[in-house]
Amino acid sequence: MSNQIQLAVHGAAGRMGCRVTAAAAADPDIEIVAAIENPVSDHLGTDAGTLAGIAAVDVPISDRWPNYASAVIDFSLPSAAEGVITKCLAAEMPLVMATTGLDEMQVQQLQNAASEIPIVFAPSMSMTVNLAMKMAADAAAKLANVPGGLDVEIIERHHRHKADAPSGTALRFGQLIADAIQSATDATDEDTIDHVHGRYGEVGARPRNEIGYHAVRVGDNPGEHTIVLGMLGERIEINVAASNRDCYATGAIAAAKWIQGKPPGIYDMFDVLGI
Repeated sequence: MSNQIQLAVHGAAGRMGCRVTAAAAADPDIEIVAAIENPVSDHLGTDAGTLAGIAAVDVPISDRWPNYASAVIDFSLPSAAEGVITKCLAAEMPLVMATTGLDEMQVQQLQNAASEIPIVFAPSMSMTVNLAMKMAADAAAKLANVPGGLDVEIIERHHRHKADAPSGTALRFGQLIADAIQSATDATDEDTIDHVHGRYGEVGARPRNEIGYHAVRVGDNPGEHTIVLGMLGERIEINVAASNRDCYATGAIAAAKWIQGKPPGIYDMFDVLGI
């Protein structure tokens, strides 16, 4: 079908790449045109659908990029980010960057590339996670001036194989909440909020201007975040949890659909969701 989105999946042999392939194959609006992997991958030549545990899609895992795709979804490793950006720029392909753990230089490369191509970049592709981010920021803004002060703690849980801590999603929750609090309290540049990662020893009483992060790594947990907004006498907890990785795949595909026809720029899942 000529109106289908031609999708290239980078990191196609990975856990998330396989889930994107499975979700895309089930979507009548998507045609998978490339399943890209590292040149030394053991899976080169294997049908991407077969590797994903579904029927064959007649697209082999390959290290070759297509001449063009309507969108590229990247679920791979930070070390591959520069190459992905370069390929997308060269072919003017819209990019959904779903790889987490990018450093400042790689984020800057994305921002530079966004002057030429549209890019959706978010620490989490989950639609419910992004809705929870909006809820948490709104709640923090409303409670920022509560008598006795507001305490914010962020607890994130992921599988034992996750390499970075805290998660990029947890950090994004914290930044949105910090921005909301500072805006609601008319804070100046000097009134900074400290982002503290874990506690140990005689740390003293909890400061007012602090957001605490706590990373838990257990089993095969695909991702869970709990935002605790604590006050004297009461608290609110916002919890969002994935039971499998499909929510990240379907969110990335939603972003690939949304980005069609968009002008160059860097977008996030708030844009995709219209929130």
